[in-house]
Amino acid sequence: MRAYEQLYINGQWVASSGTGTLSVTDSATEEVIATIPDGTAADVDAAVAAAKAAFPAWSALSKEDRAAYLMKIHAGLDARTDDIAQTIAKEVGMPLMLSNIIQAGLPKANFAVAAQLLGSYEFETQVGNSLVVREPIGVVGCITPWNYPLHQIALKVAPALAAGNTVVLKPSEVAPINAFILAEVIHEAGLPAGVFNLVTGVGPVVGEAISAHKDVDMVSFTGSTRAGKRVAEVASQTVKKVALELGGKSANVILPDADLAKAVADGVGKCFLNSGQTCTALTRMLVPRDKLAEVEQIAAATAAAFTPGNPFEKTSRLGPLVSAAQRERVRGFIQKGIDEGATLVCGGTDTPEGLDKGYFVAPTVFSNVTPDMTIAQEEIFGPVLSIIPYDTEEEAVEIANDTIYGLAGGVWSGDPEHAKAVARKIRAGQVEVNGGAFNVMAPFGGYKQSGLGREAGQFGLEEFLEVKSLQL
Repeated sequence: MRAYEQLYINGQWVASSGTGTLSVTDSATEEVIATIPDGTAADVDAAVAAAKAAFPAWSALSKEDRAAYLMKIHAGLDARTDDIAQTIAKEVGMPLMLSNIIQAGLPKANFAVAAQLLGSYEFETQVGNSLVVREPIGVVGCITPWNYPLHQIALKVAPALAAGNTVVLKPSEVAPINAFILAEVIHEAGLPAGVFNLVTGVGPVVGEAISAHKDVDMVSFTGSTRAGKRVAEVASQTVKKVALELGGKSANVILPDADLAKAVADGVGKCFLNSGQTCTALTRMLVPRDKLAEVEQIAAATAAAFTPGNPFEKTSRLGPLVSAAQRERVRGFIQKGIDEGATLVCGGTDTPEGLDKGYFVAPTVFSNVTPDMTIAQEEIFGPVLSIIPYDTEEEAVEIANDTIYGLAGGVWSGDPEHAKAVARKIRAGQVEVNGGAFNVMAPFGGYKQSGLGREAGQFGLEEFLEVKSLQL
């Protein structure tokens, strides 16, 4: 077991002002694998003071120097790929092979992308008689979730540092070990004291303190819509900038001329990735009513191949959920789907055979789901797919947009141009066309209650910049 007894503040490992600790659990074995400090508002004060003091010198560094630091962090993360992948496989439950590619691979890529962007990004442009200057905002508070823990941290910390800001990070207390690994890497990279600070703890204490702090100039939050609303509410009292990446209930529209076998199989995979603990998961599959029976057969066969099991077993394609509370929440939604009259194609509330330990839920597919059902409206965050039949393309678009969310979506058609035309009608920040691949350089974020602002690529860098006009 790892025991983390200190926070990282002002370039040093220091004791928390509090005496509490929090336990971190292996999602497959239910065993405690680490303890971390239960940080306090006073710890946040110390971290923010360090970040504020470090800001003038860090923001004055050339973009080349900042890029060099980011590449050192990239190299440090690369050297610890195996450690990161194994750690997050235990914390979150993603099968190790995928954890290596996604949970360890994406974060180091994010630091390299941020460094690369600095090479070509123009911080000053001429507009008539004005010089438009983009400058760092100041002290940025980053509050991050547990489902892709280090990736979400890197999506904030890397561009924030690249832009010339200093950072106070509060990672999820459910999956925090990876954040300590990052802090160790940053320390070894020689980042100046106070530029990056790590304070662990719970949202109602550390998260609230960051959001409310008068010397925090911006808060970047990823998590549930409910928690995001609270962050925005608290932050509004000091009129600071707030970026939010929140929930989703993404629709995957399969049009009548689509390659049904390919589209359905891909859609099931996109729903079940990370055991469904993905904000962009394509959890609503919209299909032509006359193809419903065929879709059910393909979906059931595809789901059967998602073998639940320990993330470290090579045969496992579906790991556990992150916690007992999450497992019970997801099972509650499955029962709600049954109670409201959806057709249970496969899965259900029973524990998968032979997996009495660990927070496992069977891969579950519902059909004949109507748009007003709970499982069609609320974010479940588990391996649960809702198949919704439609009669016309117009109805499909209407159903796709009939949600408070607007984070992601998908469209499948035998005609790529037609697919793109339908994708334009979907009110969401990212829409896959015929299974288009994730792009780390493309803007990521949502419409409606899925959030404010964008992450990744140039848009992600600009999120952490102020704009000033010098009238000449």
